[in-house]
Amino acid sequence: MSRADETICQVARDEMGCISELFSDWQETMIWSCLQGYMGEAYAAGFSGAGFSRPLSAAILIGDFCFFAGSPHRGLLGRVPKCHKGNFLILVPKDDGWAWLIEEVYGPGAEKITRFAIKKEPDAFEPERLTAYVAAIPDGFELKLIDRRIYEMAMAEEWSKDLCASFQDFLAFERCGLGVAAIHKGKLAAGAASYTVYDGGIEIEIDTKEEYRRRGLAQACGAKLILECLDRGLYPSWDAHDRRSLSLAEKLGYHLDHEYPAYIIDPAAV
Repeated sequence: MSRADETICQVARDEMGCISELFSDWQETMIWSCLQGYMGEAYAAGFSGAGFSRPLSAAILIGDFCFFAGSPHRGLLGRVPKCHKGNFLILVPKDDGWAWLIEEVYGPGAEKITRFAIKKEPDAFEPERLTAYVAAIPDGFELKLIDRRIYEMAMAEEWSKDLCASFQDFLAFERCGLGVAAIHKGKLAAGAASYTVYDGGIEIEIDTKEEYRRRGLAQACGAKLILECLDRGLYPSWDAHDRRSLSLAEKLGYHLDHEYPAYIIDPAAV
């Protein structure tokens, strides 16, 4: 574990076990992705008398998300978001203590939202229904697996970056990731892909270019990606950002588990 200052350090990939207990009852695949060493960064603080091997607080920074667990720690909450280079960051507290601290530290700069955790049910999907959604794609559109050319198209535009941005480069995406794109006249119109990956599954990200919305493209891409996952023995996990995402998830066969609070901040403003 590399020591960063007197109280906070970044956790090395081969030492993730020291914080795993703090996240043990959190059924969130993005957390698993970091703990299993696929992607993301972890930070620890509030060390006990046993030293750096037993932190009392931890944060996992992955994609545009930061998850906080253990004892609320003001220094950890203030420092970790500064490590994020994106335009926004979603802070997810493990409990009310962390939520209270986020509101106290960031005040009006933290926009409180409600997200929707989805049940993880491997047997919930109906392949025939999903196949029908794929077949219903509008004329003029074609579904393709994301290859190097489509990866480059996705990374070239702001609306579609999240389909592949969690991976270091195309080779990393090709090795561990998976995605489906809706192509219209040679251009990317929508896509569904692995936002993150973990042992035995992926976390789904779906995006549609504004001019192509409300045509069933997100539904078709999502259905095709789920079918591809099932064929490969992968679980396609889903976490809904809003009720529109929840509605699409339910159409594809998922079921709501529970609502939970999160906070959106601008890392550049902290």
